[in-house]
Amino acid sequence: MSPGLARSFSKDSSVKDHRFRPGTIRRVLGFARPYRALITVFLSLVLADALVGAAVPLLYRGIIDQGIAEGDRELVIRLAGGVAALAVVSALVGLVQRWCSARIGEGLIYDLRSQVFDHVQRMPIGFFSRAQTGALVTRLNSDVQGAQQAFTSVLSNVVGNAAVVATTLGAMFVLSWRLTLLSLCLLPLFVFPARFVGRRLADITRERYRLNGEMGQMMTERFNVSGALVVKLFGRPDEESVAFSERAGRVRDIGVTQAMYSRVFMTSLGLIAALAGALVYGLGGLMAVSGTLGIGTLVALAAYLNRLYGPLTSLSNVQVDVMTTLVSFERVLEVLDLEPAIADADDPTPIPAGPVAVELDGVTFRYPTAAEVSLASLEGVFVLDDKEPETVLHGIDLRVEPGHTLALVGPSGAGKSTIVGLVSRLYDPIDGSVRIGGVDLRDSTLQSVRDAVGVVAQDVHLFHDTLATNLRYAKPDATDEQLVDALKAAQVWEVVSRMPEGLATVVGDRGYRMSGGEKQRIAIARLLLKDPAVVVLDEATAHLDATSEVAVQKALEELLSGRTSIVIAHRLSTIRNADEIAVIDAGLVVERGTHDELVQADGLYAQLSRTQFAIADSEIAEALVDVEEVLDAVAADADADADDDDAVIVSTR
Repeated sequence: MSPGLARSFSKDSSVKDHRFRPGTIRRVLGFARPYRALITVFLSLVLADALVGAAVPLLYRGIIDQGIAEGDRELVIRLAGGVAALAVVSALVGLVQRWCSARIGEGLIYDLRSQVFDHVQRMPIGFFSRAQTGALVTRLNSDVQGAQQAFTSVLSNVVGNAAVVATTLGAMFVLSWRLTLLSLCLLPLFVFPARFVGRRLADITRERYRLNGEMGQMMTERFNVSGALVVKLFGRPDEESVAFSERAGRVRDIGVTQAMYSRVFMTSLGLIAALAGALVYGLGGLMAVSGTLGIGTLVALAAYLNRLYGPLTSLSNVQVDVMTTLVSFERVLEVLDLEPAIADADDPTPIPAGPVAVELDGVTFRYPTAAEVSLASLEGVFVLDDKEPETVLHGIDLRVEPGHTLALVGPSGAGKSTIVGLVSRLYDPIDGSVRIGGVDLRDSTLQSVRDAVGVVAQDVHLFHDTLATNLRYAKPDATDEQLVDALKAAQVWEVVSRMPEGLATVVGDRGYRMSGGEKQRIAIARLLLKDPAVVVLDEATAHLDATSEVAVQKALEELLSGRTSIVIAHRLSTIRNADEIAVIDAGLVVERGTHDELVQADGLYAQLSRTQFAIADSEIAEALVDVEEVLDAVAADADADADDDDAVIVSTR
């Protein structure tokens, strides 16, 4: 009995009740179309292997009844040679069969993974903000591997087992229909234990998957830099270890239970097979003694019996095997069927090169519902919330002239980041249009927009790779000299040049080996390499200390020179020199003008300005008081030291 039989019965039998969407089977077969020739060869080899296996017991029969019984040495040698030849043929067939299976299976995995990855890459940012990362990874790994089994292990098992059962039963009926019927009557003794143990195996397998998922999620959260930092800062590594040990201990216990159930399952099937063999040998032996059955025939029947019960028992669970693979396929197709909310135009218009104007004309926008951009299974819920979110932008009209800078200011949640998200076409407006260089972004391609617009965000993401690789993400063919020039322009080359590995320095997970200011300047260097016509800065100097902010501001001057730019900043001091400032509040443009004009207007901008500069003046005053106190303390210490040591104080003029 094969251990794979235990795995088959450990699958969830409730999958049989699953109802697939219309056309699923047709689409599954469509994935197999490129491998039709290989699948045909593969199935032919499966059938050939079954026929070879069925022929061997007949040779045993001939060796005993015609060769040994009649003393024909030559026949014995020929038939024994035939057994050896069939063994060689079976081995060769098995090797070629395995090669075909691997080519089909790995090819399907490659096709499915490539399609899913490419499709997910084209999904809008709203999809990633809602979907669980672990669920997406599972679709690319476990579900894809489960889907490919439809054309490898499941297909070969179904066809192979059916062929083995058909050839074996046919040969057994020819040899002795009485013993064959008796053998079939024993089949329930195999199926019932398999179903009984299989249900329990399925239960503990589900729990093991659940616990492994929880452990995986826990490790993912605790082993990244942010999670590890929280654990350390709150001093809870012991509690985390205990929680993880409890889950790991439960998985250990389940593993032991699963191993024992599997062993009991295989042992019981082996025992029943041995009892069935004993029964056949007993009754067949009596028939041989009475002369109604040849000894060779009895040996052949016993050999066939060993080939019969395993495939028959496996075929009794074939529906679960097939449905399980189809469920994996459907989960993969579910992702592929989710259409990207943003697509290229059928007849796209390229965005012109050089300095270009950016226009928002009557733009109204709300964020998409969960049903529009996500899947319930990827969010860990049964039903997606289809409630329409509130409108966040109301008829926005803005224009940035070529080479000019527009600053967006306003309270948090006013809609500033939403506006720059529309300019970089992370979303499309529900009404109105966004144009760059006079081209409506919906009439162009995403690649054209990405080439024209560059973004430096508040939270810079660097991949866990070398600094050079992160920079070349913007320009893959950039030379080292170009990288150095960009780093110099971004005011960060001095930092990089002091690193032992230089451009080959691995920046760590999300760039955590570098400070916030260094990451911001590297992001600016990356954008300089990209050389976009439009630059968007979304809080690029937020949360930086004074020294880092000065360095970043110098880098930004280089970046914005000659480019159309849109800048979001809460620190009004960083955007005072913008060509125009637009004040956004509750999704509306409530004020527009230069810094001086808006201050004189005494509106929301003036209020924000007074608040910020009042806070700044207070902080400066407090800092001056602190400095004065420090100087007084130093002077007092110096006077005390002078008195104690009778020091001579020399004044120079």
